[in-house]
Amino acid sequence: MKRIFFVEDDLSLIHGLSFALQQQGYEIVNARTCQEVKTLWQDHSYDLVILDVTLPDGSGYNLCRLIRQSSKVPILFLTAADEETDIIMGLDIGGDEYITKPFKLAIFLSRVNALLRRSGDFRQPDDTLQSGGITVHQLTREVTKEGVPVELTASEYKLLCLFLEHPNLVLSPEQILGRLWDCEQNYIDSSTLTVYIRRLRAKIEDDPSNPKRIITVRRMGYKWNAAK
Repeated sequence: MKRIFFVEDDLSLIHGLSFALQQQGYEIVNARTCQEVKTLWQDHSYDLVILDVTLPDGSGYNLCRLIRQSSKVPILFLTAADEETDIIMGLDIGGDEYITKPFKLAIFLSRVNALLRRSGDFRQPDDTLQSGGITVHQLTREVTKEGVPVELTASEYKLLCLFLEHPNLVLSPEQILGRLWDCEQNYIDSSTLTVYIRRLRAKIEDDPSNPKRIITVRRMGYKWNAAK
C-alpha cells in the first residue's frame, strides 16, 4: 500500500481528503505543523508528500527545501496561495505539482494518482549524470562543472537533468515543457523557456554566447551535445 504524507492544518480538509484518498487504497499520515513534519519525516518511507504552504509554525516552502535535501519523493502543493509568484516559487524549489484552493476533488485525485504512478522513478537508487565536464548527483541535487560547484534553481536543475538524460537527442519546446511541468504548462510558455535556457547556459557554458553544450536546433528545439 502506498503511503501519502499529508501536511495540512485544516481539520475539515484533513478529514475529507484523507477519507477520499483512503477510498483510493492509500495509507495517509498527517502532520499539522512543521515540527510534526520534522519528526514524522525521519523514516522517509512515503510515496508522495502533499504540502500546504501556510502552517501554524512555518512555511511549506521551507519544508519542501528540507525534504529535497534527502529525497526525490514527489511533492504536491495544495494551498490557497494562488498568486503566480507563489506557484513559480513552489515549482522552482522542488515541487512537482501545484493545486490551488478551492479545487475539484476529481482533478485532485487524478493528479495524485498520476504522481504516484511515477513515484517508483523517484525511489530509484542515487546515480550520477555526467557529460561534457558537467556532473549531476541526483539524490543530493549537487551540480559541478569541471569539479567546481554550480548553483542552479530547481527549474534549471530539472532542465539540465532532462538534457543529460537524453544526450544528442533534439527535444522540442513542447517536449521540454511537458516533462518539466506536466499538465501545468500554462505557467510557462516557450519565450520563458528561452530565458531558462539562456540562464542555464550562462552557468554551464564556457562561452554562453557560443554554446557548445546546449545547442539550438533551428525550428526544432534544443539538444545536449555529448561530444563536447
